[in-house]
Amino acid sequence: MANSTYTDTQDNVSAAFFTWSNLISLSRIFIAFPVIFLHYTNGKRPTWGIAVLLFYCVISDYLDGYIARRKNQISEWGKILDPIADKVAAFFLFAYAVWVGLIPLWFFTIELTRDLLILAGSMYIQQRHGKVAMAVMSGKWSVNALAAYWLCAFLGPHVLPPQFFFMGCSLTLMVLSFVDYIQRFIQIQQGAIFK
Repeated sequence: MANSTYTDTQDNVSAAFFTWSNLISLSRIFIAFPVIFLHYTNGKRPTWGIAVLLFYCVISDYLDGYIARRKNQISEWGKILDPIADKVAAFFLFAYAVWVGLIPLWFFTIELTRDLLILAGSMYIQQRHGKVAMAVMSGKWSVNALAAYWLCAFLGPHVLPPQFFFMGCSLTLMVLSFVDYIQRFIQIQQGAIFK
């Protein structure tokens, strides 16, 4: 992170809440509950309904940002809702996976601790500067690796090699993105410009 200036991809960041991109982000929060319900009531086995919901969850994570940029709808709310939607959905899906024995508790604890620390830093920046900093790119990569690990554990619980691979990728990217967030936090406190 050599660049000390943080900017969004658009110059116009609005305060709008009800935009298509924000509604897509909000919808992602609620995907976890039907996935958990369908999995549990189907004898803890995946179904086509679960596959469709998970596909929407993955696609929506890219679609909300694409629509926001395409329609020039980047907003302060969007910068909050997108990562919050990821983290809320991930929390419930990972907590459920730990509960049914698909993912180890220690991994979930590391993920949760990292997310809470990043959230605390983001809230501090918002309180002090009156605006929200966009998520760092390595944070998005970390979310993708976590999603791949969860999918491997959830859809193929007895196929261990891909699980171990994506678990390793997830841990590595969680550490790297956390370092990126710390660097950005320090630079913003030192006066770096961000929108």
